[in-house]
Amino acid sequence: MNLSHRAVGAALVATLVLSGASTGHADGRREWSGAWAGAQHRPWHNEWDGPNWSLGGFADQSIRQVVRITTGGTRVRVRLSNRYGTRPLRVGGATVAKTGDGARVRPGTMRRLTFGGSPEATIPAGRDAISDAASLVTAPLERLTVTLYLTRPTGPATFHEGGMTTTYRAGGNHVSDAGADAFAGETSHSWYYLTGVDVTGGRPRGAVAAFGDSITDGFGSTPGADNRYPDELAERLAAAGTPRGVLNAGINGNMLLTDSSCAAGEKALTRFGRDALDRPAVRAVVVLLGTNDIGLGGLDFGCGEFPEVTARRLIAGHRALIRMAHARGVTVIGATVTPFKPAQPYYSTTHEAVRTGLNRWIRHSGEYDAVVDLDRVLAEPADPQRLRTAYDSGDHLHPNDAGTRAIAAAIDLTLRRTR
Repeated sequence: MNLSHRAVGAALVATLVLSGASTGHADGRREWSGAWAGAQHRPWHNEWDGPNWSLGGFADQSIRQVVRITTGGTRVRVRLSNRYGTRPLRVGGATVAKTGDGARVRPGTMRRLTFGGSPEATIPAGRDAISDAASLVTAPLERLTVTLYLTRPTGPATFHEGGMTTTYRAGGNHVSDAGADAFAGETSHSWYYLTGVDVTGGRPRGAVAAFGDSITDGFGSTPGADNRYPDELAERLAAAGTPRGVLNAGINGNMLLTDSSCAAGEKALTRFGRDALDRPAVRAVVVLLGTNDIGLGGLDFGCGEFPEVTARRLIAGHRALIRMAHARGVTVIGATVTPFKPAQPYYSTTHEAVRTGLNRWIRHSGEYDAVVDLDRVLAEPADPQRLRTAYDSGDHLHPNDAGTRAIAAAIDLTLRRTR
């Protein structure tokens, strides 16, 4: 496909002001479904897992990002976010293609993305944008590469720190490069500005959002292998012949009740609509939250001291999520909080009592439409306060690949109400 185009004047550069996600239809006819998602949060300097470009941002650079979609179709669009930016984000060009090896893309699959008909876009600070539809036949569990050219200094970048992936950066405009040469120099483990990929033209089944913290985000699973529990759930659905969008709305360190100025993101009560319910075609949400509220209470990691919580306060927070989901007609599935003995600073007898109280309510209150009892699924039989050794990534808190598969295996593939 020839990607050359005439220069576009400043008057034709689209300025996008899209505050919420569209649940709408392609050209008013076909329903869009979320196929991949990454929950965005504030820029923060953290290089524990490798280079982090969020504070420095970008200027006259291209970023190439790889994602694995969970359902397919005949057309695709991408979602970008400048929610935490301090200035307008100038996108000088964007493409989507099927992924080759590393930063390469498969020949003949590259499509130029437009925004309101223009190959360029300006996204105001604090806002999101959705590209126009591009014709590209995709399949469930296929990897796509999205490349953005950012023309002017962006300032600190809205991003998702815990991508557990490889993102590539190159100087200049390389959105149309099928090869990897320009992207050989710099890599990161995070996603920047890219917050969603939607598809249409496939068989509509409704999407499911996995909403939570680092256990949902996949910390502890193998980097670059797409072994997070939502990935494993998507694989189960595809193997059963019922692929659907499975959208990962997890953020490392995220809390139900408390905001974080670091990479842990806004509290779940604030971001639930944006990161889960507003995604196109979402019909069910799996909620796994409370671990960080319990385990980090009273501590300060440079983000301000986190408050101690009680089971009663956490239950009130979960009830608020249930109300929000039901107001949208969305099935909401509650997951019990997984064991974390003897992980520090998480485990104490006081914290264990809070976890036990919350889990008792999730199991027996009947307020969630269905329950997946991950506490029991992942527990060591001889000591149920511990993660099973076979599922422990090594920190006694996060499941490894076997653990994420066990989580996915415990979820009813019908994703239906059972109460």
